[in-house]
Amino acid sequence: MPGTAAGGTGSGRKRWGWAALMAGAFLAGLLLVGIALIRAPETERPASDNPANPPAAIPPSSVPSDNGAAGPAPRPPIPRLAIVVDGLGYDPVRDAEWLDFPERITVSVLPYGPSSKSFAASARTRGFGVILHVPMEPEGAVADRTEPFLLRRGMPPEEIAERFARMAADVPQANGASNHMGSAFTSDLAAMAVFAQALKGKGFFFVDSVTSAGTVGSMAMEQAGVPATRRDVFLDDDVRPGEMRRQWAAAIALAKERGEAVLLCHARRETRKALLELLPQLRKEGIRAVTVEELLATRPPRVPDGT
Repeated sequence: MPGTAAGGTGSGRKRWGWAALMAGAFLAGLLLVGIALIRAPETERPASDNPANPPAAIPPSSVPSDNGAAGPAPRPPIPRLAIVVDGLGYDPVRDAEWLDFPERITVSVLPYGPSSKSFAASARTRGFGVILHVPMEPEGAVADRTEPFLLRRGMPPEEIAERFARMAADVPQANGASNHMGSAFTSDLAAMAVFAQALKGKGFFFVDSVTSAGTVGSMAMEQAGVPATRRDVFLDDDVRPGEMRRQWAAAIALAKERGEAVLLCHARRETRKALLELLPQLRKEGIRAVTVEELLATRPPRVPDGT
C-alpha cells in the first residue's frame, strides 16, 4: 500500500508538472500574439513614414501646376512683331505686289479705292490681317483723294457713325481700323470718343498710327472698351536705306525687350524691297511675325492699377 501511494503521488506530480509547462507555453504564446497585434499598425504605415526606409525618388510631373510658386517657371513668350502696311487700295499694280509677302502682315486699306475691295479679299485669303484705314482730319491742309469723306472734329455723332459705317461696308473683310492722317481728329477726345463707339458697334479693334504726339486714341478706346494698340516704330518716314535699317533695328530691340512691337510702314515699293531684305533677321532673333489681330488676342490681360 505504501508503495502504491508513493507511485500514485509521483504520477500526480508528473501530471501537474506537464500541466504547468503547457500552461506556461500557452501563456507565452498569448503574450507573443498580443505583442504582434499591438505592433501591427506600425508595419502597415507607408514607407515614406519610416525614416529607416526612405521612399524612392518621384519623377517630376509633366502636368503644369496651377500654383505658380510650386510649378516649373513659365517659359518666356516668343517676341512678336506686327507689321502694318498703310495706304493700300489706290494702286492696283503696286497693291498686288504685296500679296506675295512671305510673312504675316496687316494691310490697312483705304476705302473707295479702285482696288480696295479686291485687294482686301485677296489679302484675307492669303491669311493677312485686314483693317480699314480711316481718313481723319489733319492739322494741315488735306492733300489727297480722301478729303470728301474725312472724319472731322465737330461733326455730329450721327454723321461720324454713318461715314464710318459706309467705309466699313466698302471693305467688308476688315475687322479693325487705323487712322489715315488724323493729327487733329485723334487729338480731340470728344471726336475720338464718338469714333470709339462706332468701332465698338462693329466689334472692331483700333491701331493708333500716332500721327500726333497729342493723340488720345488709347484713352478713348480704353474708356469705350475697344481693344487697341499703337504704332511703336515708323519704318519709312525717311526712305533712305540706312534710316530704314535703323528703324527696323529699333523695332527688333523693342520686340525683344517688351515681348511685342508694332511696326508701321507705307505701301511703297522701296519699303517692300527693304523689308524683304530685313525679314531673315526675324528668325535669327527668334521673333515671330503676327497680325495685329493675333497680337491683341494673345496679349496678357491688363492688370488694373493699384492691384
